[in-house]
Amino acid sequence: MKVLFKSKTRTPVDLVRHTRDLLIFADGGGIDTKESKRDEKMMELTKLLRDLKQVLYGDSESEPVSESCAQLTQEFFRENTLRLLIVCLPKLNLEARKDATQVVANLQRQQVQSRLIACDYLEKNIDLMDILVAGYENHDLALHYGTMLRECIRHQSVARYVLESEHMKKFFDYIQLPNFDIASDAAATFKELLTRHKSTVAEFLSKNYDWFFAEYNSKLLESTNYITRRQAIKLLGDILLDRSNSAVMTRYVSSRDNLRILMNLLRESSKSIQIEAFHVFKLFAANQNKPPDIVSILLTNRSKLLRLFADFKTEKEDEQFEADKAQVVREIAALDSNEQQ
Repeated sequence: MKVLFKSKTRTPVDLVRHTRDLLIFADGGGIDTKESKRDEKMMELTKLLRDLKQVLYGDSESEPVSESCAQLTQEFFRENTLRLLIVCLPKLNLEARKDATQVVANLQRQQVQSRLIACDYLEKNIDLMDILVAGYENHDLALHYGTMLRECIRHQSVARYVLESEHMKKFFDYIQLPNFDIASDAAATFKELLTRHKSTVAEFLSKNYDWFFAEYNSKLLESTNYITRRQAIKLLGDILLDRSNSAVMTRYVSSRDNLRILMNLLRESSKSIQIEAFHVFKLFAANQNKPPDIVSILLTNRSKLLRLFADFKTEKEDEQFEADKAQVVREIAALDSNEQQ
């Protein structure tokens, strides 16, 4: 008799199908359903999302089983479960949102027969990125959608879509939102977009150089917010020092406006901003084809710069930094006024 009444364990496919059914219900708002019944269904959905997470991540007693993960992933992307989950996120409670976010994040890495089928799905449903990016404008959803977005842009084609969309301009505002957690999350996504896929980033920066760096300089490097300036100068160094961005770097260090901004950052009271600014400034100094107006600015400020670098030290001993500083000092000391011609 015990066997007859034993509850049947749901397969990964069953879990996804049942989740999908309840998401369809949630998406419709359950208008014709009694409140008690609606609450019951939403509680069941919450439990299912927890079960999906357990299949993908395992728990304290067991590791995830690769075959179960593959079955779950395949069923998840066979129909529109991901779209439903993203669209219905506002209707879920906080715990369910957290679990949904972790499920979506994990699914981006799951391979089925050596393919990342999440990427195939997103390429056909790329408008979902519009929903995720716009999530930064919703206080309650921003961190969930932001985490999902960062995982989705692991796929190069998806990252390219976001980079080439009008959404990129919005990040300059999202990074400066008054809510620190949301602004930090947007900054993390912005950094990921500009560093993960080298060839795509180089292409984007070359095509969009003028507007991108105009925004970057005015809204981030010259921001009144210390944290924004610090993050921006660090990221700028990461971008310009990356070999795949060499053409962009050469263009950036040929601009007198860019040099003026960097020299102002070198004078900051914050040591960390000064050090990061130095790593970009050294590219101006090392440029063997300096335009005359760059040479002119460096010559005009030579004594101030040499005095600044004489006392310029990192908190911990750093041989590479000292070598770079010595090279910059040599370059500036050796400038010839004839180069201004």
